[in-house]
Amino acid sequence: MHTITLREGADLDGFRRAVRRLAAARTAPEAVLWSVGAPSLFGDEAPALENGPPVFLPQAVGQLIETVVCHGDPERYALLYRLVWRVLNGERALLDQHADPLVHRLERLDKAVRRDIHKMHAFLRFRALPALDGGERYIAWFEPDHHIVEAVAPFFVERFESMVWTILTPKGSLHWDRHRLMTGPPAERPDSLTDDRFAEGWLRYYESTFNPARVNPTAMRAEMPRKYWANMPETAAIPAMVRSAPARVQAMLEAEAAIPRRRMPEKAVAAMAKQAPDSLAELNRLIQRSEPLVPGATQAVLGEGPEGAAIAIVGEQPGDQEDREGRPFVGPAGQLLTAALEEAGVDRGGLYLTNAVKHFKFVQRGKRRIHQSPTSGEVKHYRWWLMTELGFVRPRLVVALGATAALALSGRPVSVLRERGPMAFDGRNGDGRNGDGWNGFVTVHPSYLLRLPGDEERRRAQAEFVADLRRAAALA
Repeated sequence: MHTITLREGADLDGFRRAVRRLAAARTAPEAVLWSVGAPSLFGDEAPALENGPPVFLPQAVGQLIETVVCHGDPERYALLYRLVWRVLNGERALLDQHADPLVHRLERLDKAVRRDIHKMHAFLRFRALPALDGGERYIAWFEPDHHIVEAVAPFFVERFESMVWTILTPKGSLHWDRHRLMTGPPAERPDSLTDDRFAEGWLRYYESTFNPARVNPTAMRAEMPRKYWANMPETAAIPAMVRSAPARVQAMLEAEAAIPRRRMPEKAVAAMAKQAPDSLAELNRLIQRSEPLVPGATQAVLGEGPEGAAIAIVGEQPGDQEDREGRPFVGPAGQLLTAALEEAGVDRGGLYLTNAVKHFKFVQRGKRRIHQSPTSGEVKHYRWWLMTELGFVRPRLVVALGATAALALSGRPVSVLRERGPMAFDGRNGDGRNGDGWNGFVTVHPSYLLRLPGDEERRRAQAEFVADLRRAAALA
């Protein structure tokens, strides 16, 4: 029997050394006893595990190992070595067998660790403390379920590179001094974590983004368990906001009913249709002269690209930067779209880019203009322009980015994640007449990718987005 003792926590390096040595000796899993902590009284092989040759495993197996070693299950190393053994002995595609008991158990461990990492990314809160040099340093306390402290370190270094901070947990600690990351032992919750201006900022932000019409306490507790509440200053506002939600919803409904609707009358749509602009340039002049449906926008943002483009891409509406520059897709989402098109091998300059809604809708918060999604009525208001615009461009394929663009093009609500892919758009004009219609393709809006919380989830979604663009280009 071989006894392998690894250090407390996630000892990925120790496990790799052990696997190399054991695999070289053809040691079966049944002949290995894995332990964590102090060395065994009967001898420990860890010091002798330095010279084993490399072990070549499928990339997915390596990634699974990196995650599962962070789990708190004392059997994790034994389970992982059993996986490695089977992969090295003829079962290279073992991870594809999701019904296999070993694979099923390891996938559950993997999922639990990834969820714990996501929670730490989302729910860790820093407090400001005075530093010895007169500046500020920041401290945070978090209680993870698993040994994820070192795994989350790159995330916090990247996001808070310019700050001096310390993260304390019962599993270990991290300290960043703007130049070097240091790991430390487990810690206890400090008494100095009192609310400060950062805590006040979180509270105000949470109150401003809380939607009383979507209150679901059960879902809230599932996504944000109470164990995290003590370290999140904004949770102090939750009970009062939940209690006041019904009254706030009623007030919103009454206010909505009192607001005069600025929808485009059918007569106005018909009048524009009678103008029958004979060119895209004339249509654009008509759009530029029109009054924004929602006041505040700087200008109408026109489509951009060559007439006769094989592909037209339709987004939701201009953002803050697009409104200021008067060009579509130049803000953060547009930059992501440009990068994705380049990765997909599609020349942005050969596309026609436009939006379903031509003016920027926003709410003012201080100096910032915060984007607001257009309503279905507002989408309908601009539909005549979009249909006429596409009639001049005559694309072979129209790509809808997101649900708003899909609604404008199809005339019905579209669930993007369920219906993404090819879709026929009927070309129904705002005046009720049928156009010729277009071959269409539905995918997510780039802004959706920017909102995803986890790095891995974002990378996977971006890869799917690039694949959609590549597929759409092939259809055109």
